[in-house]
Amino acid sequence: MGVSNLHIVIDLAPQAFAAWEALAHLVREAFEYMDGRIDPPSSLGAMGVADFIQKAQDETLIVAQINNQLIGCAFAAIRDDCVYLSKVAVHQAYRRQGVTRSLFEAADELARQMGKACLELQTRIELTENHQAFGALGFIKVAETAHPGYSRTTSITMRRAVGD
Repeated sequence: MGVSNLHIVIDLAPQAFAAWEALAHLVREAFEYMDGRIDPPSSLGAMGVADFIQKAQDETLIVAQINNQLIGCAFAAIRDDCVYLSKVAVHQAYRRQGVTRSLFEAADELARQMGKACLELQTRIELTENHQAFGALGFIKVAETAHPGYSRTTSITMRRAVGD
């Protein structure tokens, strides 16, 4: 059943959120395809439920739900010049149905409230399908970076203006 037949509820900084195990599972499952493709490996493997709880205290958690079932999430960190998004994840059954777009719209609203002009995210250099997907959502590459100890590019930074 497509999302068009269901009502997606986006919650920005949900105060009563308690589905931390489900969130950790969602993110791990969404990032699983990267295993063996990216170098260095993702730091996600070292993150436990307590780490996600702490991340939500340090940043703004954005969740997407249908019928009270968690189907997507993102974390938004307020930086000097932007809102930085990380751990953007959508349940496989709901991909390509506007969930990520809805999460980014909520991040846009947060950025407007905080007086920030753009959203920023990073994606690994090997994940060209992510570059294309984020590009389709208005993000453009603005930088290349390397993880500590690497002399080659390992990630790209992408930005989009708020409201794009």
